[in-house]
Amino acid sequence: MNELRAKGPGWEIHKAVLALLFATCMTGIITAPKISAEDQHHKDLDNYVIRPGERWLDDRGQLIQAHGGGITRLGKDYYWFGEDRTETNDPVKKYISCYSSTDLMHWKFHRQVVAIADPENLGPKWILERPKVYYSPKTKKFVMYAHLDNAPDYDVARVALLTSDTVDGDYHYVKSFRPLGQESRDIGQFIDDDGSAYLIFESRPTKGFFIAKLSEDRMSLEKQVAFIHTPLEGGALIHYKALYYVLGSHLTSWRPNRNVYATATSLSGPWSTMKDIAPPETNTYNSQSSMLIKVAGKKTTSVIYVGDRWTPEDLWNSSYIWMPVKINGRRMSLPQPQPWTINIKTGVATILPAQLEAKP
Repeated sequence: MNELRAKGPGWEIHKAVLALLFATCMTGIITAPKISAEDQHHKDLDNYVIRPGERWLDDRGQLIQAHGGGITRLGKDYYWFGEDRTETNDPVKKYISCYSSTDLMHWKFHRQVVAIADPENLGPKWILERPKVYYSPKTKKFVMYAHLDNAPDYDVARVALLTSDTVDGDYHYVKSFRPLGQESRDIGQFIDDDGSAYLIFESRPTKGFFIAKLSEDRMSLEKQVAFIHTPLEGGALIHYKALYYVLGSHLTSWRPNRNVYATATSLSGPWSTMKDIAPPETNTYNSQSSMLIKVAGKKTTSVIYVGDRWTPEDLWNSSYIWMPVKINGRRMSLPQPQPWTINIKTGVATILPAQLEAKP
């Protein structure tokens, strides 16, 4: 008997319980029902599947709260930082949570590493969003950049700087500033293969977005590397083989749109014209770009698109679209979201055929 359910009159349940007790008395143990090889396959598979757009739970069984986030890798561990929009949060404060994983599929909740009230008296609708954490080998500290602003005007347009001695420790507010003297709203993060760190930020007055190199201590911007004259936000960047790929979202607030990308052989450009990453009618499968993750394994290298599927009426319930992209030369495309899995050691990302999808 695989399970005990009240499907009929009460005497059927009573009869089933008596049968189970009788078996226990006769054998001294309760033997678990046998699981068929096919059911075991599906059970095992379900533990190692990413289902884009569906409820994604952490090790506590709670919804992952890492919206507009960023990934920081330390050794074999990936740390996912993002906006914590939990319904029960104190509305006066802003929260950023930290999770960790060794396989990008199972996430352990560490803590809310930021839980602060308005640090610069911006008003009741102040904003702290899109956190990105950098590690400085020079100072051995962790530095968080985030978009600091106020609604509905969004006229502060600065980055906030917070620091911590440990990756999952308390991040203390240091200051805010306008990078390169420019307005800054949505920000993105990039670490190149040589370890150099970059900030991507959108500037409305210049009608485009900047790529700027950070100093060794990660506390300031060293220089402008590129300016891409296209009004985009949600900037993400990856270096794959001989090319750099930059990705962004059009300026439509919470509404999803056609995300586009460009390529270059150097960070400084010249950059190609923008192209759609997904069929235009899908609006990037109702998501907005947040980051690109490169997984370099022993067999191959995979690139993962990470997007937010926002639900403005209940932001805490917003979901995530994680999906491996296809790259062929200068062409990068985002397949229709469907269940998939990844092997971090080999770097192989596998989109699951319908007949192999785990049972719901």
